[in-house]
Amino acid sequence: MEELEQKILDIIHKPQLAALATVTEQNNPWVRYVVTVGDGDFNVRCATFVESRKVAQIKNNSNVHITLGVTDFMDMHPYVQVQGQAEVTTDHDERHNFWNDLLAPIFKGPDDPNYCVLVVKPYRIEYITPGVFEPEVWVR
Repeated sequence: MEELEQKILDIIHKPQLAALATVTEQNNPWVRYVVTVGDGDFNVRCATFVESRKVAQIKNNSNVHITLGVTDFMDMHPYVQVQGQAEVTTDHDERHNFWNDLLAPIFKGPDDPNYCVLVVKPYRIEYITPGVFEPEVWVR
């Protein structure tokens, strides 16, 4: 399991474009791109607006799905599918720890009242190797 965990962390730890799926009020999936960064506990974070549609959907239903690790569809590498529970936080430390200069064109700073952090706490991660039928599965 340690080898699988390291392979997952190698994918999620760097900032990257990812597809985040939430559930609408009508119980339908809704997918959008976000920039994510993972941590050593397998949690995945992204920044968003407090009043965004994804925040409203997560407050209504915290189940989310993220696909990340696909950086070049012409040269496929392993990627992960993350199922988890998302939480929206405006905690001072969380916002300041996640803040980076790439967010400056969007928000006024880490104390901008419109800025929040989504934290996805996974309960299942599938490590997909292109060409291999069965994924490797990590479960919390």
